[in-house]
Amino acid sequence: MVALLVATGWPARANDSAAELSIGGLQFVRTNDVAMESENLRITLDRISVRYQFANLTAKPVTLNVAFPLPDIDLSEAENVALPSSDPINFVEFETKVDGNLAPLTVDQRAMVGNRDVSALLRELKLPLLPIGGREIRVTDLPAATRTRLVDDGLLMPAGMSDNGRQQYAPGWTVKTSAVRQQLFPPVRSVTVEHQYRPSVGSSPDTILRSSLRRSSALGQEVARYRKEYCIQDTFLAELDKRTGNNQTNGANLQERRISYVLKTGANWAGPIRSFKLTIDPGGSDRLVSFCPGRLKASSATGNTLEYTASDFKPDADLKILVIGTF
Repeated sequence: MVALLVATGWPARANDSAAELSIGGLQFVRTNDVAMESENLRITLDRISVRYQFANLTAKPVTLNVAFPLPDIDLSEAENVALPSSDPINFVEFETKVDGNLAPLTVDQRAMVGNRDVSALLRELKLPLLPIGGREIRVTDLPAATRTRLVDDGLLMPAGMSDNGRQQYAPGWTVKTSAVRQQLFPPVRSVTVEHQYRPSVGSSPDTILRSSLRRSSALGQEVARYRKEYCIQDTFLAELDKRTGNNQTNGANLQERRISYVLKTGANWAGPIRSFKLTIDPGGSDRLVSFCPGRLKASSATGNTLEYTASDFKPDADLKILVIGTF
């Protein structure tokens, strides 16, 4: 997991947590011609895989534009964003198969300042649109003329002063990335589309839900947010307390992992998803999992996994999954 940090020369803010990015499924234009017969979604901490079955409801071929939008990366707020890989283009290692065959993808990546596309300027200055891995930008090492031009065009923003009184700068553009292609749905037969990628997993070396922390008045608002976003039940907290007790220190060495998944795009089809299945594998039987299942009903679990199903499912909310345990 790569924590995105652009080398700028100013002290990084202290933060032990890495924030997760919301990533989801394939996005198609809204259509009444193609139905999603089934969706089988499997979520683990290191891989998300989805298998769709689509049916063309018409008597003629239907071609739809397909996009897999990767999360926007706002470099002005990206010091501790958790990126799955150091690939500056396909930073979630996304791939798609159609009827078992690997589908070629065209990746469109742009750098934006507000509504202004600044990609051409960055390429002219031979600077990466997404400066991660070996492509980090050291602002202090840029030629003075380049730095001045970036500041004048709004790509670099003032970010405090250094210890010796020099002005520091932070990148101020947002990177937008999408993998795009066209998908043909022949008449009178179904099409199987599969995709997989590495999720952006948020992490913390402790959990705010430990008894000694969640009872702190200073953390009350944040604890309330957790309880709402992850549908934390009293039974979940009771099990957590059994493992941690009331100690001020995290003697059980419990940590958090967080995954966000954009599910609502599954409502773009002709009618509801006829058969939906969600499998969550936290990677260990001793790990606690909480999320808001909505209309999903728990089914028989296998091994360490949790399984949920629904018929005629129309997703109206995205998934936010919390996993607590030792890692």
